[in-house]
Amino acid sequence: MDRRNQSLPDSQDLSKDRLTEYPSDEQWTAIIHNDTRYDDQFIYAVQTTGIFCRPSCKSKAPVKSNVRIFSNAKEALAAQFRPCKRCKPTGDRLPDQEWVEQIISYIENNFTETITLGHLADYCHGSPYHLQRTFKRVTGQTPVEFVQQKRIEYAKDKLIRTNLSISDI
Repeated sequence: MDRRNQSLPDSQDLSKDRLTEYPSDEQWTAIIHNDTRYDDQFIYAVQTTGIFCRPSCKSKAPVKSNVRIFSNAKEALAAQFRPCKRCKPTGDRLPDQEWVEQIISYIENNFTETITLGHLADYCHGSPYHLQRTFKRVTGQTPVEFVQQKRIEYAKDKLIRTNLSISDI
């Protein structure tokens, strides 16, 4: 069903559960090639990150099945997606505190995995350098220090609450 010519419901009715269309082949090509010619034609959102971008965004290419297309940033915001920190599709910057909270949430949910600064920057749509500086300014520690702290807290908790040995943790 082609939804491009249908009117959108009130913004209160938009949610991540009720998304617009999947990308067409042309839109997908624009996204994966970061084509600036499409910036004024559509915005894309990625369900797994909750972030929306311009087609020209230099962030890591998303999985196509997780991408939804919106006509503009207002629609993506109404569907409760956050603007990308890297390409700034609304023209505004995401407040640093909110961005750092997003980074912390990702770390807290994934600290048992390998997390590099580059991976964090891709996931949170910023440059590694800017992410490192902003995170340290807001939290007082680097992302690596924060990850290590989470891992130590996890290990301490496992040692106290289980019979696992240090080497098993």
